[in-house]
Amino acid sequence: WLLAKHQGMNPTGSFKDTGMTAALSVAVDRKFEWVACASTGNTSAAMAAYAARAGLRSLVFIPDGKIAWGKLSQAMDYGALTIQLKTDFDGCVRILTDLVTRFPIYLLNSVNPYRLEGQKTPAFEMLEQLDWQVPEHIVVPGGNLANAAALGKGFNELHHLGMIQRVPKISIIQAMGANPLYRWFIDSNRIMKPVVADTRATAIRIGNPASWRKSAAVIEKMGGWCEQVSEQEIALAKAQIGAEGIGCEPASAVTFAGLKKLVAQGRVTPEERVVLILTGHTLKDSQYTIDYHRGELFTEAENAQISSADQALHASLRKPPVVLDADPDVVLHALESHMKMTQTV
Repeated sequence: WLLAKHQGMNPTGSFKDTGMTAALSVAVDRKFEWVACASTGNTSAAMAAYAARAGLRSLVFIPDGKIAWGKLSQAMDYGALTIQLKTDFDGCVRILTDLVTRFPIYLLNSVNPYRLEGQKTPAFEMLEQLDWQVPEHIVVPGGNLANAAALGKGFNELHHLGMIQRVPKISIIQAMGANPLYRWFIDSNRIMKPVVADTRATAIRIGNPASWRKSAAVIEKMGGWCEQVSEQEIALAKAQIGAEGIGCEPASAVTFAGLKKLVAQGRVTPEERVVLILTGHTLKDSQYTIDYHRGELFTEAENAQISSADQALHASLRKPPVVLDADPDVVLHALESHMKMTQTV
């Protein structure tokens, strides 16, 4: 009963489309000419695409370094004015928040309430696709935390309307290097402290999430948990999801990595129906995937920290290209050798 709701199949390849089309419609209705966002990638792609279709101008602030250029290429292709600031994502948000008070720009980061209204959509779609049978558990990646907040709102509203008899638990998974909500969750005083974010899962590389209060309320009211996962756990989970023929960006894979821990802790039982929210398409960060399969994703020091069991798993999942001479006999020999090796395994 493990299912994946793949938001990477939306027009620009991520879950941000559902919220952006709603909020962009409001910008048009209010006669704005400019829309803007700070982004690590997915938000800018969605905003720029829908702004282009609406005939609006779009402005994107991106942090200096450690972003997925595949995502940014979308925003540039859709005509956005892109400004790279010498700060992190949270610094970009601060600059933009100040700018919108001085210039007629409609802010389209997740603090925009219409973004969250649109991002309820996957909750409705999920129930329709499951014939209105409510799964026991939804697992969501945690970055700026608007996604979990929106899904929680959607399920609670359907419950209030009597369309479902109960709501699912919603758990949020963060990367260890960008884990402010996890730290809040394990803190007995429940104090939120921003962190300096650092993770290869660039979509969730956020240290001061805007929607943390709403997501914290979702966890507390709906009975979920918050967990953190390492860079190695994310990479392994992504490769395992990919081996099923389902590609996703690294940030999406934290869901499966976190689910393993929740199952080990007894917080999710085998008979429960679980839905992983996969937030972005695998081509959003193709360099991550290429580096993984070439064995170039981690440093030697990081590789030394991986257990022998996980090293064996990584070895079985990596599929780097095999370079051969252009000779059919050589290729045939390589195929026979590969078949013997896989049969032995």
